Amino acid sequence: MKRAAVLLGIALCAGVMCMGCTEKNYVPEGYNLVWSDEFDADGAPDPEKWDYSLGGGGWGNAELQTYTNKRDNSFVKNGILSVVAKLDGSKWTSARLKTQYKASWTYGYFEIKARLPEGVGTWPAIWMMPEFENYGGWPRSGEIDIMEHVGYDQDVIHTSLHSSAFNHKKGTQKTHYEKVADVSKKFHVYAVEWTESSIEWFVDGKSFYRVERENDVIEEWPFNKNFYMILNIAIGGSWGGQQGVDKNMSPVTMDVDYVRVYQK
Repeated sequence: MKRAAVLLGIALCAGVMCMGCTEKNYVPEGYNLVWSDEFDADGAPDPEKWDYSLGGGGWGNAELQTYTNKRDNSFVKNGILSVVAKLDGSKWTSARLKTQYKASWTYGYFEIKARLPEGVGTWPAIWMMPEFENYGGWPRSGEIDIMEHVGYDQDVIHTSLHSSAFNHKKGTQKTHYEKVADVSKKFHVYAVEWTESSIEWFVDGKSFYRVERENDVIEEWPFNKNFYMILNIAIGGSWGGQQGVDKNMSPVTMDVDYVRVYQK
């Protein structure tokens, strides 16, 4: 099983490549694995771990896709979760997987190894939302974007935080972007370390962006409640569709090797 081999490798590695290791270990010292999906079982994503957002309607961003729970749009094969957006006639379908009401966390180190789709109009994301809107509707209860990519700006990775005071509707969101080579050709490890006083993003173990809690007020820092994980590909929309959608690219896939959650 991939999971057993990976956990053995993590136990042996301590952060460097070594005999018997399957991959680098980027996990900060003091964290222990509390939840993971290594996608070992072919077929549907594990229903004990994943649910789906379903339907269309633009999702608040004028997106084109309709999300389904069909195997055309999400499946596990050979240790990889594939999230697929495809053109069915004149309509796009895709998948948006979430751990809501199955697993959620306050603070931790969250790590996802993924290969992103390529094509103008694609908008894949790995992100987190509050399990309950304790402080009100978006953006008041917060949003943590671990990774976003828009296909018209190939290989540029975006990370962001949203709150009542800091969000893209106001143009005040805490955000950073940077070019990362070959995100659609190779797997990269996207991660975030979320603590009581800061959130820091990493790509392949290197620090990418960091936000410190400046004031202990909910309008700025609602990040003290449980958040859940989301994996999806949107098509078009207010950001992803700024340069149109290439209808000749169907289907497009985000492949996910693993999702792991660690806490102290």
